[in-house]
Amino acid sequence: MRMANDYSIFPVINATLNGTSAVLLLLGRRFIKRGRIGAHRAVMITAVSVSTLFLISYLYYHAHVGSVHFKGRGLSRPIYFTILISHTLLAAAIVPLVIITLSRALRERFDRHRAIARWTYPLWLYVSVTGVVIYFMLYHLFTS
Repeated sequence: MRMANDYSIFPVINATLNGTSAVLLLLGRRFIKRGRIGAHRAVMITAVSVSTLFLISYLYYHAHVGSVHFKGRGLSRPIYFTILISHTLLAAAIVPLVIITLSRALRERFDRHRAIARWTYPLWLYVSVTGVVIYFMLYHLFTS
């Protein structure tokens, strides 16, 4: 039974939301490449929704728990922090990029949507995947 102040489920929720976002992004790309515009639209709106839920959950968790320190040693430390730094910087950049990309699609400015989506897609995918990698490194690989 969980205590009222037990936030331990949040990292799992956050990693699951990040992983789900990555899968949705891959599906969205596949749909648009195959000309399935309606499916692409539905999946990408779902990806934005899942990513928004992630951001809310992530901020809530860290507002209550604070920072979680990496316990790995040796070579794992520079690897972890390289991933973490690139993830963090790109996560900050991806929010406005997603908003602009989505806005252009919803306004049917597809030429401008495609132009920015070429940047948004790989960066968003990277942020989603590295979020899951960070979770595993932080909570499963080096937990002693």
